[in-house]
Amino acid sequence: MTPTQTTSWNTQRIQTLLDLPLPELLWQAQQVHRAHFDPTEIQLSSLLSIKTGGCAEDCAYCPQSAHYDVGVTAGKLMDVDAVLAHAQAAKDAGAGRFCMGAAWREPKDRDLDKIAAIVRGVKALGLQTCMTLGMLTAEQAQRLADAGLDYYNHNLDTSPEFYGRIITTRTYQERLDTLQHVRAAGMAVCCGGIVGMGESRADRAALLAELAALDPYPESVPINALVRVAGTPLEHAPDLDPFEFVRTVAAARIVMPRAWVRLSAGRKELGDGIQALCFLAGANSIFYGDTLLVTGNAEVEADRALFSRLGLRAQGLPPAADAPAAGSVTRRTIALQPEN
Repeated sequence: MTPTQTTSWNTQRIQTLLDLPLPELLWQAQQVHRAHFDPTEIQLSSLLSIKTGGCAEDCAYCPQSAHYDVGVTAGKLMDVDAVLAHAQAAKDAGAGRFCMGAAWREPKDRDLDKIAAIVRGVKALGLQTCMTLGMLTAEQAQRLADAGLDYYNHNLDTSPEFYGRIITTRTYQERLDTLQHVRAAGMAVCCGGIVGMGESRADRAALLAELAALDPYPESVPINALVRVAGTPLEHAPDLDPFEFVRTVAAARIVMPRAWVRLSAGRKELGDGIQALCFLAGANSIFYGDTLLVTGNAEVEADRALFSRLGLRAQGLPPAADAPAAGSVTRRTIALQPEN
């Protein structure tokens, strides 16, 4: 189902949400989440870099940029069979969506034949497909759609006001143009941003307002925590209060109620406790296992253990006998023993 927005969310309204006491913000987010999703179900995606390094963009957070010396060797686009082997491993580990990223400013038309073959091969394994290849023309977006690509990822990264401090080689409007091409071609949109780059709470509100204003808003919204990589301009970015990350997730859930809100880059560094709060705040998708582009991701067994401790399950698996139905809000009354 394509999400639609019935409430107008501007930056000021979203900042009012972000300023709420955390218990109140989480309660509002939980109510929205339970109205549209099973709160115990998490969608699992796996991400593979199919072309690493050498990107012409100067994104200040990115170790794949050719502008920075971080020890990443530029590689060529992977062969189809190698990508499919990774996709099969991801499926065997429980992932339902396979996301593929290439470090390009934009793909060359000559690359799209191999890209299309990769998409068809991954879909034949029974996985949903997502790609992030940089900017797209309308014709390139249509070729990807014709190959059967389900999702295209192209993040806005941050607010329009803060954007120029992070990227100078691509404008905000160019990002919006690519999203428009993706939507016109009939693909689902995966679009989110990064928190912890030195932006303000107002910038995070403005980013969410931009996402919510897309018509329709994205089906998938990745919320990334900055991973500070030595050699990039943001290697010494100030620490982000982890509760600010939780607040961002909760606000994303409220303003985009039917979107899959995904914990993406930086999830490993959040720790189990903050991840649990994010799930309470409405996050219901994670990148799972393998390698998140060129930064680490939580190992599969650690994720499974965390799910078990929290009573969560992967999308598509049978619910536990006492799990609530999707869209329902349940409360359990527990009789407390008197203190001795």
